Amino acid sequence: MSVRCQSRLLAGAAIAALSVGSSGLLAQAPTGPVPPQIVVTGQGEAKVVPDRAAITIGVQARGVTAAAAASENARKQRAIIDTLRALGVPAEQIGTQNYGVYPDMAYDPKTQTSRVSGYVVNNSVRVELKSLDLVSRAIDASLAKGANQISSLEFKASNPDELRRSALAQAVTKARADAEVLARTAGGTLGPLVELTSMDVGGPPIIMRSYDAAASMKATPTPIEPGTETLRVSVTVRWQFISAPR
Repeated sequence: MSVRCQSRLLAGAAIAALSVGSSGLLAQAPTGPVPPQIVVTGQGEAKVVPDRAAITIGVQARGVTAAAAASENARKQRAIIDTLRALGVPAEQIGTQNYGVYPDMAYDPKTQTSRVSGYVVNNSVRVELKSLDLVSRAIDASLAKGANQISSLEFKASNPDELRRSALAQAVTKARADAEVLARTAGGTLGPLVELTSMDVGGPPIIMRSYDAAASMKATPTPIEPGTETLRVSVTVRWQFISAPR
């Protein structure tokens, strides 16, 4: 786990204005010289191991009439939801994501006209799974009950805040170590903390995976590998520089 830091030594009038309180008002720029400062930018990271998942499971049905297509779609989607509930997925973790009814148009090249040949109904639900052991079972069971669209599969960590704070602590520790080296080398020590800011720089704790529902029907059970990702943060820290007495 590597951490990269960039550093620079600042002296003179480095700050033109300081933030005052939570009101957002700005104080007047100091009239005297500002003490020399050390500014260090460092990065920290933490490995994200997913322990939860979300799947979008859809059914597309066709019929001569909109009512017929909707009835067929409802039958299959109800069977899918009942199966997911039987697997132990609570009702509050299953929610409708999208529902649509569309005419199915057929083009006649002889007359160069289009006509409604039937109707298409799409219905998809988002399923939140708090155990990765259920992912493969939920997909295979849904396909067996008539699902023909699985548009997304995403993995998440249940403790993203804890992971981010661990990365922040690492970044600040590394930044201070570099700043202390700079201060000693410059013949002084670190003074009071002046400013500390943070920024996420990559590796969000949500891992998206594409999923091919048609291909998955060829293999049972469906293999699922969540893998790992890296959460990265950056901090910029500013200290006063105190010169050693002469």
